[in-house]
Amino acid sequence: MKAIKNILVAATLLIAVQANAQTDKETTIKVINNQHYVFNATSAMPMANNDVNRVLSRMPGGAGGGMIQLSGSQYQLIVTKDSVESYLPYYGRAYTATMNPDDAGIKFKSKKFTYKAEKKKKGSWLISMNFKDTKDTQSMILNVSENGYATLSVNSNNRQSITFNGFISEPKEKKK
Repeated sequence: MKAIKNILVAATLLIAVQANAQTDKETTIKVINNQHYVFNATSAMPMANNDVNRVLSRMPGGAGGGMIQLSGSQYQLIVTKDSVESYLPYYGRAYTATMNPDDAGIKFKSKKFTYKAEKKKKGSWLISMNFKDTKDTQSMILNVSENGYATLSVNSNNRQSITFNGFISEPKEKKK
């Protein structure tokens, strides 16, 4: 299991390195230190199994249990000092069904959570969040490069893990 996770993280980082920078280094450092940023998901990678592969191969552009492009979407994770708000899709196997079909994705707002940001070698960050007031999602691990590219791993008791690729940015000011 740990080897699969390491392979997924390595593959994600290789893909992210090939693209252009999303944010400059100063902005990345500032938003992480202030704990005030938005993770914008651009693709999702569900854990592959036969059931998921069958469904994904029927989707437009789907070649089986690989990456699902989320371009044109507004899927994001908003992190502030006092809350974490998630609006992300979910692809994969759920071990318990939800009673409300609107709860199909990874949607929640948490005010009771632990947050740990650790600076790694070469300027990257490893951010772990554990939630105490959400019914499904237990933890998230966010790996952020110094250019703002990020990989988000979502772990749950009731669903298979899923990984998202994307970038972090400063939150946009709300219009009054």
